[in-house]
Amino acid sequence: MRNVRLYSLLLLFVLLALWEMLAKNMSELVLPAPSVIFFTMLDGMRSGYLFPHIIRTTLEVVLGLFCGGLFGFFFGILMGEVGFLRKLLFPYVIASQAVPKLALAPLFILWFGFGMTSKVVITALICFFPLLENTVTSIQYVDKQKEELFRMLKASRWQTLIHLKIPAGMPGILAGLRVAVVLAVVGAVVGEFIGGSEGLGALIIASQGMMDTPLMFVSLLLLTIIGMFLYQLVAILEKRWLKPYTREKRK
Repeated sequence: MRNVRLYSLLLLFVLLALWEMLAKNMSELVLPAPSVIFFTMLDGMRSGYLFPHIIRTTLEVVLGLFCGGLFGFFFGILMGEVGFLRKLLFPYVIASQAVPKLALAPLFILWFGFGMTSKVVITALICFFPLLENTVTSIQYVDKQKEELFRMLKASRWQTLIHLKIPAGMPGILAGLRVAVVLAVVGAVVGEFIGGSEGLGALIIASQGMMDTPLMFVSLLLLTIIGMFLYQLVAILEKRWLKPYTREKRK
């Protein structure tokens, strides 16, 4: 495992070195070198210029992920447990996800304004579906023998859901959360692209207007770092939550 991580880090250094060599023969407007991007980011951090944008985007991502994930989880449980609701609502859920969020963003800006609310709503809508889909699937496809055992023990529907279906479905539910984390960054940036004066998405648009390509790459790098940090955080929590489940599987 350590060797794989070492090789991965070595590959990163090789790619950065190749990028640095390639960028020497090109204009910064087309492709800035990694060293230029690094010093641009360092200057932005020292001056405090980047911090409001980082904080704004991070808040939008976290709030949108929380709201979308929470609604997706609870609606997923309802639709997984109640077949009538699943058949009634699922076509509308699919239809809502089929519409490109970039096309809906101007409407949300019109309804909720140019502040943080519209970006959080867009992010929540994007995060909603992965949690919903994975929760519905995980609740439905539980081990039938265990479910039959709960019936024999005369467990109520609520007890079966809390003590069997949700714990057994946690691997799938958390997998949906990992997908939602990555999509949350996309949702926040989409909202900032359409209407926003603060945030890393708005900074990308501003740097494009100023023809400041290094600043654009800095914004992209910071978005990548935010997404990877949140993804790794969910992965660590997933390992801790699923320890009892993995032990049971090994037995």
